[in-house]
Amino acid sequence: MSFADLHIALVGPLPPPAGGMANQTRQLAELLRGDGAHVTLVQTNAAYRPRWIGGVPGLRAVFRLVPYLRSLWLGCGRSDVMHLMANSGWSWHLFAMPAILVARLRGVPVVVNYRGGEAGSFLARSAGLVRLAMRQAAALVLPSGYLLAVFQGHGMAGLVVPNIIDMARFHPAAEPRAGQAPHLVVARNLEGIYGVDVALRSFAQIREVQSTATLSIAGSGPELASLQALAQALGVSAAVRFTGRLDRDAMAALYRSADVTINASRVDNMPNSVLEALACGVPVVSTNVGGVPYIVEDEVNALLVPPDAPAPMAQAVLRLLADEALRRRLVEAGRAEVVRYQWARVSAQWLAVYQRALGRLPATGGTVGEARP
Repeated sequence: MSFADLHIALVGPLPPPAGGMANQTRQLAELLRGDGAHVTLVQTNAAYRPRWIGGVPGLRAVFRLVPYLRSLWLGCGRSDVMHLMANSGWSWHLFAMPAILVARLRGVPVVVNYRGGEAGSFLARSAGLVRLAMRQAAALVLPSGYLLAVFQGHGMAGLVVPNIIDMARFHPAAEPRAGQAPHLVVARNLEGIYGVDVALRSFAQIREVQSTATLSIAGSGPELASLQALAQALGVSAAVRFTGRLDRDAMAALYRSADVTINASRVDNMPNSVLEALACGVPVVSTNVGGVPYIVEDEVNALLVPPDAPAPMAQAVLRLLADEALRRRLVEAGRAEVVRYQWARVSAQWLAVYQRALGRLPATGGTVGEARP
């Protein structure tokens, strides 16, 4: 079997807004189609019609759910298998569970590709419902060994297939940065779990040593105003740029302009921003939370620090800025690591998942292909 033999209903969010799961959904659709698969996209975050409905709580849920169910029904009718991008919380209840039910009614095997970084707390509350739904699924696929362990702890076996990094887009700069003021980048949504406030506090300490350093924060979210106020209070607002959300090409260019990328998450799964920075030849300083230690190793291809600790994060960044040999070693190891996330390798793993879902390969728990357990 090849992708050209498959009709796939791909269910998930799409940009805008650009975000980890939305970007992965769009990218997967493009790559599958590029390999000949017939892909029907069923969008979970489609725009409200009429637009004003989006401002009416309760009513807006109905106006999104009804066309979503219709799209699911029609999409399953022309597909061999459903690939469902699933997340935690209300996203699971409102989008994942209806998709699993519709696929069951239509007799289409469904692959649940779960991607929620807050899976631990979500499953602590809702594991029973999730297990009930998963009995109807052909496979549970996780992007990291971290999430695999979380689900196994609640009695659900899964397979690991990693995220996909477009290394044609995310690649190192043609010329290395030299003789320029240090430029740091944060690429996360402006939400509490991503610790952008910690990155700002760390940056203030970095500026005490590197007075010309600048920081770009690429993302949007509910904490924009409070983070801008914090930058003002810390006395670094003139050196901090809030770019808002950037498209893929602009994001790749921003990475290439950076000396260090900072990830200060309090909760995380498999942050694409870390992998994209490595692909662009940029060293990473990250907190050692959730799934991060499953994709990078401290002192090998990144520097890892505890969460909610601005001082250790600042010290790690300053160390990278001062030690060119360390920087070069981490960059080379990072580039070698992200090769496993390119489509040429991940595609074979997805094809095997679809074959198993269709009963053409034996279903076994564990790891598919080269993904790290």
